[in-house]
Amino acid sequence: MIVDKKEFSLALVFVEKAKAYYELLKFRLSFLVAFSAGFGYILATRSSIDWTSFAFLCLGGFLISGASITFNQIIEKDLDKLMTRTMNRPLPTGRLSVNEALAFGTIVLGLGLGLLIQFTNPLTTMLAVVSMILYSFVYTPLKRVGPIAVLVGAFPGALPPLLGWVAATGTISHEALIIFGIQFIWQFPHFWAIAWVADDDYKKAGFKLLPSGGKKDLNTAIQIMIYTLFLIPLGLLPAKFGVTGINSAIIASVCGILFLSQTFSLMKDGSRKSALKIMFGSFLYLPIVQIAYLLDKV
Repeated sequence: MIVDKKEFSLALVFVEKAKAYYELLKFRLSFLVAFSAGFGYILATRSSIDWTSFAFLCLGGFLISGASITFNQIIEKDLDKLMTRTMNRPLPTGRLSVNEALAFGTIVLGLGLGLLIQFTNPLTTMLAVVSMILYSFVYTPLKRVGPIAVLVGAFPGALPPLLGWVAATGTISHEALIIFGIQFIWQFPHFWAIAWVADDDYKKAGFKLLPSGGKKDLNTAIQIMIYTLFLIPLGLLPAKFGVTGINSAIIASVCGILFLSQTFSLMKDGSRKSALKIMFGSFLYLPIVQIAYLLDKV
């Protein structure tokens, strides 16, 4: 069998482009957004689940997250060249042009919004648009201004479970605000642990995400501890308001205490190793607690 070299070359180009577009979406991060939206939807559903609406909510959330991340990378393309952790992304390496990324992000955003409009409700779609704008066009430029970026970024970061709840019920209730609040407060130790670990890299791009004047000091470690401490009482609220049962409240408390315990090492030694433990602890805390809530919903 004779393989045409031109066709083989075109196939390779297609594969490389497809891979670059896939990288723009940041699959794992966008999947977590979709997971959180699905979590909110199932937790809010009191009768049989509309699996079609659920599936397209998750897919729409995934696509809108991917579009937001794509726009973020377009805005930060020159800064990404400066940092070790981002210099190999599609735009800094030239594997995709700005126009290609912009067209891709726009199409993906349109598809995501179309799915939400068709299969959820106007309030869910509006909140998704607000989330995209806050992340891509407010949080992104604020990263070079100061730690206020973390506060702003916590809103779109915490909106996915609220989107899911609103998609299922059509309203923003106090229960919806509780699950939003848990993920909102979780953002702070999560963001700051990452910023502590990546501080040297972030400084190359002028990112100022750490509190306490951008210092890796005891004051910053204490603030991380305080926000982690808040998660313990917040984790009990779903049971208090009858959304979930006592079993998930116990699991949330245990996870909160274990998460909190990791901050004491950072307060003691201020090491990168301790910050890494908090970062990985944050990755474990949220899905474990959310799964516990789902398994224990009333």
